[in-house]
Amino acid sequence: MSNIGIALQLYTLREEAAKNLEDTLKRVRDTGFDYVQWSGMPDLPPEKIRVMLDNVGLKAISGHYPLEDFEHNIDEAVAYWHIVGAPDVAVGSMPKDNHKDIRLWDLGAQRLESIGAKLRSHGLRFSYHNHAFELACFEGSTKSKLDRIFLHTRPVHVCAELDVAWLQVGGADPAEVVKRYAGRCPIIHVKDLTAECTEENPQFVPLGTGILDWEALFDAGEEAAVEWYVYEQDTVSENPFEDIRISYEFLSAHA
Repeated sequence: MSNIGIALQLYTLREEAAKNLEDTLKRVRDTGFDYVQWSGMPDLPPEKIRVMLDNVGLKAISGHYPLEDFEHNIDEAVAYWHIVGAPDVAVGSMPKDNHKDIRLWDLGAQRLESIGAKLRSHGLRFSYHNHAFELACFEGSTKSKLDRIFLHTRPVHVCAELDVAWLQVGGADPAEVVKRYAGRCPIIHVKDLTAECTEENPQFVPLGTGILDWEALFDAGEEAAVEWYVYEQDTVSENPFEDIRISYEFLSAHA
């Protein structure tokens, strides 16, 4: 067993939370999770989020927040996450207006760098979360879009919240990418998928029941100084709480 922490990305249970957030959080805690990543949840004031988490015995170790919202009011965003109690924050993708070409993409990396520097000065660590499309290269470039982000940003300002399943879908070796960004990926998203999963038709399953090479990934996590494995399942079965139970037990036994 490693000393790497395990947490649940609450986006996994977004549909359940929309029906009854308090009950969803209680059931997450009852499953065994102590830590969560706050994302995809009902829109609430940070004070209420913190009270709900405290009441059920959960702690937010991270959260997702749109880059534009950081840019619009950095002080409000910083206060929000300090109240929630999450020391790490991330954006879930590059803004759409930076997708068109390599020049705009690199300008997007500069936006990430700027926000990451400001957040660091306020005691928050900032990360970029990938999907599969960042594994492609712009015409004329030998570096992937993902690599360009981290080439044009400083590790102290922008970490790599690597999503191992989307790396797999994008054609990369997830363990190799984790090792490539050793020391820069304190939090990674661990999720599993079927052999039939494609970018257009994602088919996610509980951890340990799909095709990812977990032995290689856990070895890479140790080598790369990963601090947290955050389990996420973009699409769930008819019994999502059974999915998170299976995944929690897998992580508890193997991570």
